[in-house]
Amino acid sequence: MTVHVIPAAQAIAQLAQFGACIDARSPSEYAEDHLPGAINWPSLNDEERHLIGTIYKQVNPFEAKKRGAGMVAANIARHIEREVIGKPKGWQPLLYCWRGGKRSGSLALVLDQIGFRVHLVEGGYKAFRAEVLAQLPAIAMRLRYQVVCGPTGSGKTRLLHALTARGAQVLDLEELANHRSSVLGLVPGQVQPTQKRFDTLVWQALREFDPARPVFIESESKKVGNVAVPESLISAMRASPCVHLQLSDDERVALLLEDYDWFVRDPDFFCQRLAALTELRGKAVVDGWQQRVRGGHTPEVVRELLVSHYDPTYAASIRRNFSEWNSARIAVPRDRTMAAMDQAAVELMDALDISVAA
Repeated sequence: MTVHVIPAAQAIAQLAQFGACIDARSPSEYAEDHLPGAINWPSLNDEERHLIGTIYKQVNPFEAKKRGAGMVAANIARHIEREVIGKPKGWQPLLYCWRGGKRSGSLALVLDQIGFRVHLVEGGYKAFRAEVLAQLPAIAMRLRYQVVCGPTGSGKTRLLHALTARGAQVLDLEELANHRSSVLGLVPGQVQPTQKRFDTLVWQALREFDPARPVFIESESKKVGNVAVPESLISAMRASPCVHLQLSDDERVALLLEDYDWFVRDPDFFCQRLAALTELRGKAVVDGWQQRVRGGHTPEVVRELLVSHYDPTYAASIRRNFSEWNSARIAVPRDRTMAAMDQAAVELMDALDISVAA
């Protein structure tokens, strides 16, 4: 039998046809990014990989290969015992590692000898990454977008969730990035994906959309926390029709206190995040905000942040960057509740002649 080596583009196109997509790299490499739906069967774990690398540099390559071969063989045996014993003969896995195929090739050889039809990604993850970056511009530009705009606290994310529930196509960049976008947008306990992982998640979402239907997306800046939005997507967004979402200041403050409730529960964390505004607003202003937060006046500080900091900055950015802003469609939910956002979503989809889920 023969292991079938296929180009990354072909592997991507045929992903759904394989019984499993197996990443043979170490857990840390897998966590950094991986093919959609891939599972991790490391040929070497992180500690083993580090040890073999040290032997390779400090002793010699031959000794490293001997030690590595024993570790790889033991790990493959464990994968076979744990994952493969129950597989039928018709199971067809797709394998890859970093680039050269040594780690995935060892596993592929064993699976092939068992009698499975095995495929290897030519060039490994590195080739997949290159294919993602090559495809992103064309995929981003082929879609039509409706950009949901509105100042901080106007309920853009809630409207996107309501649109999703109604069957609309939605790209929620903040959800993919595990971040609320602004300098205060870090969510406690959540780790942002790497840039590579974020790129893959965006690419994966975009390629699943129907080009015949619009994609709703929030008016993000070039970065969401520590990750950058692909330039081609930013360009497409900024040339697209806009929806201007409007809520009263009272509703916006109440919404933010609900959606950022950790700032109420943990004043010290809020004060820590406010410190990031020192360069923009000055030490005296930020110190004053922090003192008021510690004194239990968080709602008042949130209102002041909106009026004096976020609103002017957002308005200037929208006017400067979004060419269709002046002709934006207006959406005014009656309040911040999800029921109101659902009604706004229905009205918006009806206005754009998009079918609404029952």
